Amino acid sequence: MSDAKLVGIVLVSHSAQVAASVAELAKALSGGGTAVPVAPAGGTEGGELGTSAELISAAAASVDRGAGVAVLADLGSAVLTVKALLAEGDELPTGTRLVDAPFVEGAIAAVVTAATGADLDAVAAAAGEAYTYRKV
Repeated sequence: MSDAKLVGIVLVSHSAQVAASVAELAKALSGGGTAVPVAPAGGTEGGELGTSAELISAAAASVDRGAGVAVLADLGSAVLTVKALLAEGDELPTGTRLVDAPFVEGAIAAVVTAATGADLDAVAAAAGEAYTYRKV
């Protein structure tokens, strides 16, 4: 399957290392089949903890294949930064959506689902369903 039809995934964290590690984990657990476009957007341009609208915008542009972009964020200001970018309307690719999901489990579910060629609604739903994963 060509990646031209795949939903892109952006992982926004306050930490560049966390975002990159979760992206690596999600890609590794997706079965090694179709390569889903996944980009981490963690920390600030200066490598500090925080969030960066510029890094988020660049990550979204890099994974956009025309099928939509699912954005998962870790905490507070990461969510607020994505919401602000969406409100501006021209900073993110058309079809970009902030997904309400747990960061790690949701990222894995999103990437696995996107690898099947599912649309943005299905990818967002799978990521959101990760809230129901029980560990005990």
